[in-house]
Formats: sequence, structure tokens, C-alpha cells
Amino acid sequence: MPISWDERMVDAFIARRRELSGVLLVLLALITLIALTGLAQAGWLSWWPRLLGQIFGWGAFVIGVAIAATGAHLLAGRLAQAYPVRPAQLFGFSILALVFMGLGHLAGGFTLRDAFAGRGGGLVGWAISEPMFDFLGPFLASLVYLALVAWAFMLIFGRTWDDVYRALMTSSARLAAWADRVDPDRIDVVGRADAARDGPALRAETAPAPETRQAIIDEPEAFSDVRRRDSRLPGIDLLERGETLTHAGDEIAWKSKRIEDTLFDFGLPAKVVEVRRGPAVTQFGVEPGYVERPGPDGEMKQQKVRVSQIAALQRDLTLALAVSRLRIEAPVPGRSVVGIEVPNGHTSVVRLRGILESPAFARLNSSLGVVLGRDIAGEPVATDLAKLPHLLIAGTTGSGKSVCINAFITCLAFNNTPEQLKLVMVDPKKVELVRFNGLPHLIGNVEVDADRAVGVLRWLTSEMDRRYELFEGVSARNIGGYNRKFAAASKAHLRLPYIAVFIDELADLMHTYPGDVERNLCRLAQMARATGIHLVVATQRPSTDVITGLIKANFPARLSFAVASGTDSRVILDAVGAEHLMGKGDMLYQAPDAGSPVRVQGAYVTDTEIERVVEHWRAAVPDHAPQPPPWEPLIARYALLDETDSLLEAAVELARKHDNLSVSFLQRRLRLGYPRAARLMEHLHEMGLVEDPKAGGKTRRSFVSEDDEDPIGDYLSDA
Repeated sequence: MPISWDERMVDAFIARRRELSGVLLVLLALITLIALTGLAQAGWLSWWPRLLGQIFGWGAFVIGVAIAATGAHLLAGRLAQAYPVRPAQLFGFSILALVFMGLGHLAGGFTLRDAFAGRGGGLVGWAISEPMFDFLGPFLASLVYLALVAWAFMLIFGRTWDDVYRALMTSSARLAAWADRVDPDRIDVVGRADAARDGPALRAETAPAPETRQAIIDEPEAFSDVRRRDSRLPGIDLLERGETLTHAGDEIAWKSKRIEDTLFDFGLPAKVVEVRRGPAVTQFGVEPGYVERPGPDGEMKQQKVRVSQIAALQRDLTLALAVSRLRIEAPVPGRSVVGIEVPNGHTSVVRLRGILESPAFARLNSSLGVVLGRDIAGEPVATDLAKLPHLLIAGTTGSGKSVCINAFITCLAFNNTPEQLKLVMVDPKKVELVRFNGLPHLIGNVEVDADRAVGVLRWLTSEMDRRYELFEGVSARNIGGYNRKFAAASKAHLRLPYIAVFIDELADLMHTYPGDVERNLCRLAQMARATGIHLVVATQRPSTDVITGLIKANFPARLSFAVASGTDSRVILDAVGAEHLMGKGDMLYQAPDAGSPVRVQGAYVTDTEIERVVEHWRAAVPDHAPQPPPWEPLIARYALLDETDSLLEAAVELARKHDNLSVSFLQRRLRLGYPRAARLMEHLHEMGLVEDPKAGGKTRRSFVSEDDEDPIGDYLSDA
């Protein structure tokens, strides 16, 4: 059937609908603009420009131009595809037009009657100006207008708040460089805001991995590559962001002048040449000046102020600055200044997330990296648990020890799967570490009984010996070399995980079992590093009967929070200084390879963050069920020995090697008296290891042989 002329015309119109729409919009825009300027009458369309003028005022011209631009955009065709207009740009131009309509209404002093007449910004200009100024006031309304203008320009030019922040930081750096050229002797303030520390460490961790891949348990450095990060590991969003560290220029200037004036009053000219501001403490770097003193020939000579003279004025500076505590580091290692550390007027909370995202943590290149906090310059401080290899923590009650341990455990659970790392926790205080119960990394549950804690240390010692036997069998030097022997996926079950041991209160254990605890701790500290077992031990009583000489000698890494006296500081750090700390996370960290301790404000982990991490792992490993701890047999064995006789194991060993036993035989071999040897024989009979006594006979037949590996363990398992 042939196509009629009207159908051909409709098809032609449809094919040219874009151009026709553009022509109609351009004509409408021309009529609108001509009518608004009063150059001609719009005829039957006169209501249209009157309506636009009444609603938008002078903004009606913007509407006309926008209609014309839309028509031109439709007519442009391919040109429109080459230069597309984003919706965000249109939204930005709309915000800008609305703001200027409101400002035009205010600038002309128009009223609501004028708005109805189409003057100023019209009804829209009146609605976004006068009610806002009446409700918020001139100052807040002006801030709202400025924010809207800034937002509009960001939408138009495609900028974000991060771009604005980077531009501000660049401008700040240029101003600082200009200030250095203008005034080279100015005071430098060292310290950055937490928000500026966006390192590359964990940005890629939140993205899901293409596949779940079990990394080889080798050296801790093997887990640092984020591309090999297991998809089950928690995302960084589980942790809260930290607050911004402010510079407080007025406070710094006042304290700097106060320090200089106080030293000058005591005849010690000095100048504050640098300031390092941290989250809780600001260190003022004081450069000693010169004083004139008569020489041997009577002439006046310039002599440098001694460092010890400045350090002797610690109490006077504390009084002058009106602070609770003040610490002087004379001199600061690596810099030619005396450091006067003064508490800040406002303490910033150090969060775990900011340090995990920092380049300093990424540079550790280790899955056993743990977060300490930020130093007096606000820089992140982190360390590798594998290189310590053990850490001793001390501090008074409430100084931050348990929070520090919580931060360590959270870091380890954040970067290690249960196959890579196991945790052992001992908490005699019974309230600090129990929140980690249910974590798949945890062996058993958190032990809260001091009697059982000794059994945990004994099991760790036996596990260390077992691992050394495994290393000897494959000619491996350490756990890294051993796991490399089983790099194939089919041998993954033969790899050994690292074990991190956390003991929250050593004093309670030392008072209950001083000999056993010290002996096992020292043996672990001396030999456990190669087997992948690392200790973190804390105590609130750093006295010589708790932290003995042997324990100190085997724990090269120390961490001291606020202590009661200089004597306690010497016990933990071998130097004074910890008695001047402020508490609440303020610490001195002595690294094994450092000559002097570093002052750090510890990272704070909330209970909510800990619960999120634990819940994440419970969801990631849904089939995890807590198993009986492997130290239960050891605890039962030693309980049996305590109830019976400590030589029972030796008597059982004799029963394994000999077919017949007698009381006199036990006397001779174990060098005992008759009553004790008789009791041992009765214990062996109760355990079913020897036969009943025969009438008139003195010997008994043994029921065990050398093929029985552990008769005591078999007896305990059957009991």
C-alpha cells in the first residue's frame, strides 16, 4: 500500500524533531527577551513575559537565555556531542542564578510589593532573601550565601572538597616558603593535621579481592602487599576517623615568650627556635644563648649557657607556664636544641585508622605491624612485633596500658587471618581482654585465672620446643624457612602460624608463682623469637620484685606510661622521665635499636570498634567453634602432681622401663625415704599402673611398658 502525503510529512517531522524543537525554543527565547526589554509587544503571548518577570524579576532574562541556549544545543547536533553539558553544571548555574536574584532584591531595597511588580529578583528573590535574613540574621545568612556560591562554582568547574583542601595546603606551603624568605629567624611549628595523612597503606583493602587466596605463611613481610590481602580481612571503614590537630598559634606564641622570659630572669638567655606540636604535648626547641663572664685574665668573654642549667629549672618553668607536669629533654637527640615538652591546652584523640592509613605504617611492610600512636610532632609511630621481638609495658592504673594492648590486638586481627596468626591472652583483671572472646584467632578463651596462666606459659614453652624439633627435621633456621618448605597449596596444613601472647598483669602472676612465671617467661623471651612466638607483657607495678633483672635483660623493647616515681621509671626504662608523663595514653617508647626513648601519645580504640572487628570475624568465619585449649592436659597434669607428689612422673618413668617395682627400688633409684616411696607406690596403684600388693610379697608387676608414650595423660583422659 503506498504511503500518503500526510504520512510522509509526519515521517519527515519525526526525522527532524531535534532541529524543529531547537528552532521553536530559539523563537520562544527571542520573543521572551524582546518582550522583557519592551522593544515590542508579544501579543497573545504577553502573559508569558509578565509571568516570568513576576516570578523571577531580572532573572527572567536568565530564563530566556537558558531557553535559547537549550535550543542552540539541540540545533548544534554533533557539536553538542563534542562539548556535552553535565547535569552538575546546570545545577551549579541554577544555584548561582538564585543566589544573585536574592542579592539583587536586597541590593535594590525592594519590597514584597515590588516583587509582585517584577522588580529586583521577583518573588523568588524575595523568598530567598528577606525571610532568611529575618530568621538567621545578617551574619549567618551571608555565610549561607557564600557557601552556596562556593558550591555552585565547584559544580560548574567539576571540583570537590578534596581539591579545595589540596589547594589550601598548597597555598599554605607557599606562604610558609615566603615567610622563610622574609623572616628566616621565625619559629617553625612542626606537626600536621590528622586529616592530611591519607597514606596508601589500606586504601586498596576495602575493595573486594577478585578471589580468596591464602598467602604462604612465611616471613611477616610476605603479607604486606595489598594485592595479596585476603578478602576476609576487615575493611578500614570499621574504624573511626580521627579529629584534626590544630596549631593554636596564640597559645604557642605565648608559651614561647613565657619560656624565654623565665630563662632570661634566671640569667640564662635562650631563644625558642622551633616548635613541634603533637596531639597532647608541644615540644619547644630552645637554643641556649651566650652570657658574658670574666675570664682568667679578667676580660669579659662570651660563654655558652650550659644545658644542665636549663634542665635544672624544670620546676620554675612548670610554675611559670602554669601546667601540671613538664618534661625537659636535654638535649634532643639529633638536634642542637633543648626540648621543653609542655602539655597542650586541648588534647586531640589519636585514632587507629589514621595511623593504619599512613605511609609510616605501610613502610613497616609486615603483617605483624602494630600501632603505637603519634609522637610530639604529630607523626605516626608504629613498630613491627617480629623485630622487637618481645615488649614490656609498665604504668600506673588508668595510664593507658590496657588500651594500648587493645590497639595491638586490633591491629593484628586487622591484618592477619586465623591461619596466619594465633592469639593467646591472659587477663588476671578479668575485665579488659574478655571482649575478644569469640575471635577466631584466639586459642581457647581469654584466661582470667592466675593458676591457669602458669599452665599457659608451660604450654607455650612446650610448643616452642616442639617447633624447634620440627625445624630440626627439615633443616630450617626459623619459622620463615620452615614455612617455605611447605609453599605448595597441598601442604598448607603443615605451615605454622605466628603466636602473639598478651599478658595484661604480670604482678599478680609473679606474686602467686614467682619461680615458675619468671623461669618460663625468660626461657620464652630467650628462644621463642625464631619459632614465631612473641610476648607482650604489661604490669602496673614496675618494681624489682616484679620486673626482675632476668626479665629486663630478655625484653629489649620497653614501653612506659606514667609511673609514680623516678625509681619506677629507672626500673622499666633504665632512665628517669616517665614520672613526668601526663597519663591517658602518654608514653615513652624505648625501641631495641634506639639510644633514647621517644614520647608518644597512644592510639585510642573504642569498645565499639573492637566489637565491629570481632563481629566481622565471626561473620567471616561462621563455622568457627571454640576448641578446648591445648594447655588443659598440662594444667591437669600439674594439678595431679600438686595433689600427689612432684616425683610421680619419675616413678611412672621407672614403671615404664621395669617389669617389677618395689618400695625399696623406688627408695634407691629416687633417693627417697620409705614413707614417701610407699606413698608413690600407692599412687601408682591408684592410677592402675602396678598390680595389687601380694600377700607377703614386696614386689609388684608393672602394667605399662616403653610403648606407652604418656601413661599420666592416658590416666587423666580416662578420669
